[in-house]
Amino acid sequence: MNAVEVCAVLLALAYVILAIQQRRICWIAAIASAMLYSHIFWQVSLYLEAVLQIFYIAMALYGWSAWGRQLRDEHSHHQSHDQAHDQSHIQTWTGQQHLVACITIVSLSLILGWAMQEWTDAALPFFDAATTVCALLATWMVTQRLLENWLYWIAINTVSIGLYLSRDLSLTAALFAGYVILAIVGYRTWRRQWLRQHNA
Repeated sequence: MNAVEVCAVLLALAYVILAIQQRRICWIAAIASAMLYSHIFWQVSLYLEAVLQIFYIAMALYGWSAWGRQLRDEHSHHQSHDQAHDQSHIQTWTGQQHLVACITIVSLSLILGWAMQEWTDAALPFFDAATTVCALLATWMVTQRLLENWLYWIAINTVSIGLYLSRDLSLTAALFAGYVILAIVGYRTWRRQWLRQHNA
């Protein structure tokens, strides 16, 4: 545990809390946290986790743009800023879409895990690969305001707790335990809004 990890944890918490509230600034916190974690994970041989942070930065830039575009579209319908925020459109996936996503996650995780095991000294390559692949999808789901992103994060964060404890990243493991709770809160919050959309 060091100052860099503490800063990364605080920024990551800020990202999740702001994402639950659908505040666009969440993506700025995500970029800063990912930059710090890319260094941290590389130092402890979680190479895919380190590379994943680069993707997070790219997706955060996309999320900033996408959420801004959605707000501008809603403003063009003569809504106020607060109304636009409250009425951001949350989407859902069908069971078939989730099945395809899960098959893709398992397949890519096995391929990446095997590659990392054969060609690098990566720690826990298959777990590292699985959390990485699943996080790629879940992050994209957040940018699209897909309700089920929170369910994916609950699974990812639960597995990640053990992964980080095995590399002596105790504060980060504690962060991900908190993430599990925040993901549950996020799902309940977004689901209430989704229900309001459909009952309006």
